[in-house]
Amino acid sequence: MPSLGDNEPERGLEGGRKRATINDIARLAGVSKKTVSRVINQSPFVRDETRERIEAVIAEWGYAPDPQARGLAFRRSFLIGMIYDNPNPQYVVNMQLGLLDGMRGSGFELVVHPCNRASPTFLADVRTFVERQKLYGVVLPPSVSEDERVAKLLNEIGCSYIRIASVELDKPENMIVGHDRMGGAQAARHILDLGHRRIAFISGPDTFRSSHERQGGFASALAERGLKLEPSDIIQGAYTFESGVSCGDELLARTPRPTAIFAGNDEMAAGVLQSARKAGLSVPADLTVVGFDDFQIAQAVWPPLTTIHTPTREIGRMAAEKLIDAERRERREERDPARTEPTLVVRESSGPAPSV
Repeated sequence: MPSLGDNEPERGLEGGRKRATINDIARLAGVSKKTVSRVINQSPFVRDETRERIEAVIAEWGYAPDPQARGLAFRRSFLIGMIYDNPNPQYVVNMQLGLLDGMRGSGFELVVHPCNRASPTFLADVRTFVERQKLYGVVLPPSVSEDERVAKLLNEIGCSYIRIASVELDKPENMIVGHDRMGGAQAARHILDLGHRRIAFISGPDTFRSSHERQGGFASALAERGLKLEPSDIIQGAYTFESGVSCGDELLARTPRPTAIFAGNDEMAAGVLQSARKAGLSVPADLTVVGFDDFQIAQAVWPPLTTIHTPTREIGRMAAEKLIDAERRERREERDPARTEPTLVVRESSGPAPSV
């Protein structure tokens, strides 16, 4: 066979196409389409010399196999779905980045499906998405992960899944647990250590298990120090910046007003910072503000937010690897522990309680 540099005019793509197909790669490498497929799928039944020749042609022409075409050939899809209804765009972005980290080099591709759990067609839409794409499996972030109807549906249609939630809701092989209650407790202890006693909490939506877990951990840690979180100290937000502003306005108009506010996520905490500025209050001299998640906004606002760091991107990576590694899952073995504990990150938005 001539070398890759010989007879260059004969080595163009058939039909003048700009993108190579598997048939082009087979012709250019002087092998069968089946042999190219074996190399793509890392089969050991290809001689090293042949493998190197095919890989050189693939690299030269920038060939990448189509995931859906591969799925048809192997009677399964090389697509992984992410089904989400989270209102926080940064959470969605960080989760996607983590999933892509975990899928890198695997040959799998990511497809996303935003949804609305309140929609009457929610379950039908999920089923249609999974079946139309012939998904290998799906990753379910909160709050879709907390919906037992979705897990039941996926089991019925035989689709593998990983649920990401603040508590364990399923068999360990189907779960990544975030331990949000632990993070809520860390926030409370930090605020109490600074001497605050007039403390308020802005929760997320009732439909998110994380809202209840973060509040539960926060209230429990306050109780350990003899301080009760009264119903009047709690106001519900929506995990959005706008709801943080609205809740902050209400809390800071009270007499006496709180000297510390723990918001259920960073978006709402950033909203509280804006409320404080509108009220003429200095953070942290007059008001301590603590968030949850440690997303990019936590360091983009002023003052930078003290917050509870949750490794969302790492969680996404773990979820993708756990989903793809089916053989290991069947043996109930874990490459990584499905445990990602939150940690307190102290910045300039928290300080000692003001003397009154």
